Amino acid sequence: MKRKFRFRLTRRAFAYPYMIFLLLFVVVPLVIILINAFLDENSKLTFANFVEFFSDAGGGLTVLGNSLIIGLVTTLICLVIGYPCAYFLAKYHASSRVFVLMFILPMWVNFLIRTLSTKAIFMALNVKLGMGTVMFGMVYNYLPYMILPLHTTLVSIDHSYIEAAEDLGADKMAVFLKTILPLSLPGIVSGITMTFIPAISTFAISEILSGSKIFLFGDAINMHFSKTTNSFGVGSVMSLVMLVLVVVANVIVNLTSKDEEATSVL
Repeated sequence: MKRKFRFRLTRRAFAYPYMIFLLLFVVVPLVIILINAFLDENSKLTFANFVEFFSDAGGGLTVLGNSLIIGLVTTLICLVIGYPCAYFLAKYHASSRVFVLMFILPMWVNFLIRTLSTKAIFMALNVKLGMGTVMFGMVYNYLPYMILPLHTTLVSIDHSYIEAAEDLGADKMAVFLKTILPLSLPGIVSGITMTFIPAISTFAISEILSGSKIFLFGDAINMHFSKTTNSFGVGSVMSLVMLVLVVVANVIVNLTSKDEEATSVL
């Protein structure tokens, strides 16, 4: 006698829609990109796309290098500005919820609207579009991604460590350098990752705030997938390179988190 299948509404059942969505809109596109990276214009197997990119025939490595430099500068500026902001927000956490909300509010506005609004302000002030305006736009857009993980980490630090350091005679600078800063390292790594990866892959900010004068890695990927260029193979290779950078960044974050957990246990 056949047993009837009965659907039970369990916690696992709520994961099925997300798994289907993940399969259709994440896994399948990645597989398509991987396949296109090894195909030429005639849909024949080739490694010419990798040769063209890594030989810098189309300037891909040069654009990637420029994007990495701009991403590093943007991340450094965000860290220099974001850490003091996150530190004071965490120090006065009980009365700073309004200020934390002020940093979160820009993230509720569409990314393109923020960028176009920034361009409108520059145009109204007669500011010439170029590298300076691009850097300003990148810092403005990605600064919250640096502040939020830092704020979360600083708030979660056990205050007894700070009190113990002060009881042992450490001054404020020593407490910060030898206690607070090392304990906030996971937040720093997370903030750097959340800022650096979008900074090197963006194309809207560089295109809008430079008047299409500055060409970054995201612009190159967008160009290769456009109808006019129609070079999906090289664009797929560049997308895979970006995917590798994202995976490496996530591995670094995970390793840092594990080291922090091991240190806290000891």
